[in-house]
Amino acid sequence: MPVKPAAPSTSFSGPFALGTLSAPDQATFPGLVIPDGRVLDLRTALGEPALTTRGILERWDEVLPRLRALAAETTAAWQPLDGLRVHAPVEPRQVFQSGANYRQHVIDLEVAHRAPDDPRTVEEARSEIAAVMDRRAAEDLPYVFIGLPSAITGPYDDVVLPAWAEQPDWELELAAVIARPAYRVSVEEALEYVAGYTIANDLTDRATVFRRDMKAIGTDWLRSKNAPGFTPLGPWILPAESIADPGDLRVTLKLNGEAMQDESTKDMIFGVARLVSYASQSARLLPGDLVLTGSPAGNGMHWGRLLRDGDVMDGSITGLGAQRTRCVAEAS
Repeated sequence: MPVKPAAPSTSFSGPFALGTLSAPDQATFPGLVIPDGRVLDLRTALGEPALTTRGILERWDEVLPRLRALAAETTAAWQPLDGLRVHAPVEPRQVFQSGANYRQHVIDLEVAHRAPDDPRTVEEARSEIAAVMDRRAAEDLPYVFIGLPSAITGPYDDVVLPAWAEQPDWELELAAVIARPAYRVSVEEALEYVAGYTIANDLTDRATVFRRDMKAIGTDWLRSKNAPGFTPLGPWILPAESIADPGDLRVTLKLNGEAMQDESTKDMIFGVARLVSYASQSARLLPGDLVLTGSPAGNGMHWGRLLRDGDVMDGSITGLGAQRTRCVAEAS
């Protein structure tokens, strides 16, 4: 069985990142991480013993300049990252998830889910679905729904596959982390409310996406996406200022070392600003909340290979570092 890395990767862009860490048998703490593999306990550095990562995000505009200064401070109480446990970088109150937001991914899924008696050829089906995607983009209608914070787990934690999940699948995604309360913000101002970005793997049981008892009810996201640990998150939050263009990042997922997803966020139908603005028209986004932006082509349904016990997923997004999670079948 593949072995997890001894120490988390610090292959992120920019001078620093934000994370949540802990020493063995100790409480978690918000950490300022720098590329050479050192971390600074921000509770001590900022003189706030009860400080959390979400607490930092709630005062993002105030704290960000101090983080920049601390990252360059050579006399600070840095400690090695090696030996610390890396948790999900933030505990959000709300998780906003985007569906059907990568053009090629949606086309692949729709083709894979065709009825056996569908008279269309694969080429005809792809053409028709592509036309639907183009119409959605023209009509400016993102698809956003709600996930549960309890599904979030750390970027190196094992993922337990529930016994009832017949078709567990991966979906690596770019996630925006909210900095300020956002309600009915415009597309033009939406990115001002984003503190930074992180990596999310939005696992989905394909067998329970659609209700079997009554098709008219539609999708069942509670059942298919929100098992404990179904959203590995992190390892780091990269400040938005360190990411030149969230619409031009490479999203890559490897299964047992083999590339399954390898696509640019350029394929998104709706960018980060549009998704944040759209979600804010109905809900009030809060500091630390996540806006997941959808997953690109290359999921398990496309390959005809779903997750099973012992599988190892390595996920990375340009500039955001990398996560590694191992799948473990639920004990009977």
